[in-house]
Amino acid sequence: MEPFVLGSEVELTDLYEVSALGRPVVLQAATRALMAKCRKELMTLISRGAPIYGINTGFGELASKRIPLADCRALQTNLVRSHACGAGEPMTYAQARGILFLRANELSKCHGGVRPEVVETVVKCLNAGLSPFVPTRGSVGASGDLAPSAHAALLLLGEGRARFMDGDWVSASSALKKAGIKPLELEEKEGLSLINGTQAMQSVGGLGMLDALKVWSSSVAAAAMTVEALKGTPVPFSEQISALKPHRGQVRTAAMLRELFEDSEIRLSHLANDTRVQDPYSLRCIPQVHGTVRDALEFSSNVVETEMQSVTDNPIVVWDEGSGFANMQVISGGNFHGQGLSSAFDFACSNMVSLGNVCERRVFQLVSDSGKILPPFLARNPGLESGWMINQYTAASIASENKTLAHPASSDSIPTSGNREDFVSMGMWAAHKLNMAVKNTAYIVAIELLAAGQGLEFHKPLKPGRGVQRTYETLRSLVKPLTCDKSTADEIAIVHKAVLEGRFMVL
Repeated sequence: MEPFVLGSEVELTDLYEVSALGRPVVLQAATRALMAKCRKELMTLISRGAPIYGINTGFGELASKRIPLADCRALQTNLVRSHACGAGEPMTYAQARGILFLRANELSKCHGGVRPEVVETVVKCLNAGLSPFVPTRGSVGASGDLAPSAHAALLLLGEGRARFMDGDWVSASSALKKAGIKPLELEEKEGLSLINGTQAMQSVGGLGMLDALKVWSSSVAAAAMTVEALKGTPVPFSEQISALKPHRGQVRTAAMLRELFEDSEIRLSHLANDTRVQDPYSLRCIPQVHGTVRDALEFSSNVVETEMQSVTDNPIVVWDEGSGFANMQVISGGNFHGQGLSSAFDFACSNMVSLGNVCERRVFQLVSDSGKILPPFLARNPGLESGWMINQYTAASIASENKTLAHPASSDSIPTSGNREDFVSMGMWAAHKLNMAVKNTAYIVAIELLAAGQGLEFHKPLKPGRGVQRTYETLRSLVKPLTCDKSTADEIAIVHKAVLEGRFMVL
């Protein structure tokens, strides 16, 4: 992979490639020079002694406390250490690395006013494959993701814990030593610029959005297989119907289904004598339901990418375009507030819950057909065998759990910092909920793929549409059909992993 040039416009795929796959990052000489010039002008401004939030003042409710110039560097180290107070299990390797990557990319735009050495230290850590220990709990999603970002920043100081890919947790100091990286000594404003932004939300939620898109595409493949297994009709997926309700997601989903059903021998076998007028909603309305989810995911993804391309620090270094840094100002604002991300993650999460619900309903249709098309519970010897009966229970239990995750985090708030920060976004919890719902829905999609694949076994030697056949062959490359009652927990786990890896995506 080509190195990612810091300071560029970052997309979700860049986030994944750098944080999960180890794509290298680079700080170009021109950007480094610009950062150094910006830093020089900022230090001139600081030397004049005017109060500048977070540089020569305290933080939050303590903003009125002036800090002597001699203590301004210690202030930044104290800030990182005191704010690294998260709780809970650690973030994943990729999620924690994503915080550092996104932070470095924003700081490379020069509006944080930090030395280029700060970004260069992050570059060395990322390119060495290091990931910091970052607890999942502790951010309220405003004033940035303070606690998780502080934990990520500890790595740069040689404090806290870290790990290499697939490695165990070790002290950050030993990890830096092994990688040949000198710990960073923070100077004015640099601690604040490392922690005051929405990068933790961006990383956790952004990676969750990518997984959500994989699960969505896999769900279309699973739905098509279910239609074939139940000898449903593809008529509702016609171009004419979607043209009369042309939501982008609906049109796209219907087109995907038509391609999946091409040359279906199963459809031809019952076309002449099919007396059913309409299939159940979970089959007939796939374009309307799945298409709506796709539109929601695209909207939410755009919000995340806009945030990743933004400056979320506070205070922010600004200057008049065309005058260099001659008219530099350091101004306070609220770009650190995560309300936009929180709402987007909630929107995506609730739609993933809906997706899981409709997938579970199709699993129910598959196991409850009661002999009209398929044997009861997809069992070869119903009665003696229970077949896929309890797999539907598993899908139902997960769908029900998902519904509790649909409660919006963005509608909640709790005051912090002596009521100075009186309305917060809870965006980090929204990001975590999205990831939970995505992984849960991937389980339901996996169960539908398994059940629908089992349904196709009863139609052999007839083949489904070419696209459905590809999905079936992918499934069978992973798991064998059920020939008698057995535990299917391993099969569910295998297919779940494949769904999240994008193995069933409709391309």
